Formats: sequence, structure tokens, C-alpha cells
Amino acid sequence: MPKFLLLQNYAGGEGCSVPMSEWTPEEIKAHIDFQMSLNQELVEKGELVEALGLAGPELAKVVTSDGVRAPVVTDGPFPETKDLVAGYRMVDVESEKRAIEIAAQASAAPGPGGVPIQQPIEVRQVMGAPGDDR
Repeated sequence: MPKFLLLQNYAGGEGCSVPMSEWTPEEIKAHIDFQMSLNQELVEKGELVEALGLAGPELAKVVTSDGVRAPVVTDGPFPETKDLVAGYRMVDVESEKRAIEIAAQASAAPGPGGVPIQQPIEVRQVMGAPGDDR
């Protein structure tokens, strides 16, 4: 079965322009409960490999190395960057169609007022090395 990485970004979707830091505790709890419920559903179907949230971009580091000198470590990504990954799910499913169905469920997570946030979820198939039977 193919594996897919479902990437969730910090950018709010069409249904939500309010940063989570401005949500009420009840709205945050409803959102987290939704995510946990979706993860449990995927576990029960044998489709979830892993799901994790990531620390905010203010804690991120960018590392560049030529393999000879000490690596260059900088803070980042910077706020101008539009593509900030908030978390991910790795799923092992029968088809890309199923991965897209799961991404659609995740996109509809509740936000302020319980309204689906319509968060963009990037769906990427995991590729194996040449000769790998994944």
C-alpha cells in the first residue's frame, strides 16, 4: 500500500483567518479533540502511521552544510515565509483517493465558532529508493 504525507500549514484556510493564539480555550479544545478523534479513526482502520504537531516557526532552525566546514545554523523560517508546516499525518492507504479523503476530513477541522477552518492540506506520496518495494 502506498504511504502519503499529509502536511498541515500554519496559514489559516478560507474558513479561518484568526490565528490559533487568539482562539478561546474551548475552541482550541474542540479543534484538538477533532484531530485526536480523526487519528483514532485512522488507527482503527489501520491507516495511521504517525501524526504529530510541530513547534512554532519561532523555534525553528535552518541548517546549511557543505560537509566540510561547521554547519551554518540560522533562525527561521522567517515570518515572510508562507509555507510553515504546523504538523503532519503519515498514512498507509490503498490509494491516493483515500489519502485525499483523509486530507479533506482534516481540512474541515473546527475553528472559531466551530466553523470548519478549510485549512489547506498538502498530500504527498512517500517515495522509496530505487528497487524498494514500498
